[in-house]
Amino acid sequence: MTNQPATQPRDGEDPIILAPRGGVTALCVHTFLAVIVGLALRLTFVHWFPTTTDDSATYLQLANNWIDHHVYGLMQNGQVVPTDLRTPGYPAFLAGMTLLFRRSMQAILLSQAVLDVFTCILTAALAAALAPAGARRRVWIIALWLAATCPFLANYSAVVLTEVVVTFLATAALACFALGLRVEPTQVAFRMGQVYAFPFAFALAGSLLTGMASLVRPEMPLLLGVAVLLYGFRDLRAQGVRKAILLAVAMAGAFLLPLLPWAARNAISLHKLQFLAPRYATFPGEYPPVGYYAWTGTWLERFRDVYFTVWAIGEDPADVNDLPNSAFDSPEEKARVAGLIAQYDDSPELDISPEMDRQYAEIARERTQLHPLRTYVRVPFERALTIWFTPRTELLPIDGKFWPLREQWADSHADVLVTGGFALLGYLYVALAIGGVWLAWRTRRETGAAGTLAQVNLWGIALLLVYFLVRTAFLTTVEAPEPRYVISCYPGVLALIALLGIWKVKHKEAI
Repeated sequence: MTNQPATQPRDGEDPIILAPRGGVTALCVHTFLAVIVGLALRLTFVHWFPTTTDDSATYLQLANNWIDHHVYGLMQNGQVVPTDLRTPGYPAFLAGMTLLFRRSMQAILLSQAVLDVFTCILTAALAAALAPAGARRRVWIIALWLAATCPFLANYSAVVLTEVVVTFLATAALACFALGLRVEPTQVAFRMGQVYAFPFAFALAGSLLTGMASLVRPEMPLLLGVAVLLYGFRDLRAQGVRKAILLAVAMAGAFLLPLLPWAARNAISLHKLQFLAPRYATFPGEYPPVGYYAWTGTWLERFRDVYFTVWAIGEDPADVNDLPNSAFDSPEEKARVAGLIAQYDDSPELDISPEMDRQYAEIARERTQLHPLRTYVRVPFERALTIWFTPRTELLPIDGKFWPLREQWADSHADVLVTGGFALLGYLYVALAIGGVWLAWRTRRETGAAGTLAQVNLWGIALLLVYFLVRTAFLTTVEAPEPRYVISCYPGVLALIALLGIWKVKHKEAI
């Protein structure tokens, strides 16, 4: 599982980071310019398009109560009540910024902008870890510029949400895992000056960072599962079952280290074992409407439908006429749903009672029995398309509507252009990433074992692809398919796009 230290690099072995020789290199110039441009783009969003959401208020309240009352909790009936509804990673970040810069929203957003620029550099490192030796310089530069100018990443610097912090940690973890997979376990994987690190160290570092990311977004353990699976497959062939199992146990231990204080706090304050956050965000004694969620899971595909269904519970009255025709299989079923909505609207606190929830669950079972492929295949697939390809304009001061085109164009030219441009960019990113994967595979097939470019990191590419697939599949089961939940995947997407740089660089010096 461990490797013998090396006293000097073997012939042909190259560090992942370029050490400048003889002055400023092109890589350093590109890095400097990309950082400036990336920071300027993020500051533009912070200055001109700052925004807030309901979740923003929750995170800020958790951070402020933590500072003011030394209790990680929310106000309930006039007092601060300890809670585990949100993992503490992002509130801890907000609390830290508050202690450093006082209660300044501008300072929080500016700190997120700076942190997101570091994510751009990590994206470049991830891309270089995937690239063959002779193309790493070019791939680094391409990935850095892609990340610096990506509006999907930069946009979230201007809102108090978890995306900036979790994307930074997730990208760092992916870079570590990819570096550990870049070479066989017996080879040196990384060099900074005279310090050498090995795949085992990268695996543990990636696991630790994934644990930290899980304190920001509770679905991040999916990344650890994928990494353990890929490392296990590779090491099973190279080192045998025993060492593969030991590595998996060590990775799990490193992952749990950041989570232990949170789990201990929950055991002491809430008297329950909770390493992450509850599946449903409810206070003690509240009833999660799982039957209602099961019913929406048989038809809810579009993000805009979330606003007057899942997110409207307890906040706004409902109207059966707002629901699409796909929510009903017959007039009789629509009448049953209309009756349940009427009961909801008449309730004093706009709550779904357990009895109403059981009726929704029964309708969901009937719909699933009638069309099982719709519930288990078509709706999840449509949700995946929604998550990845919805124009990411939800944080901008536009309505984000594109159809009917003539009507929307007459209403606002700028809205149509921005919405259409963001939609096209989303499709373009995914298409180019597929092209990068194809080129990496083709290069590997063409060069064979003897060629320089055969060092392309196929294990690292597989890590990204499997993680994207697993994360997307999981997010299709969440009651509200929000497009922002895949923002943390975009550095990986951009790293795959950067592999297109392999095309023009086949025999240059590795960086």
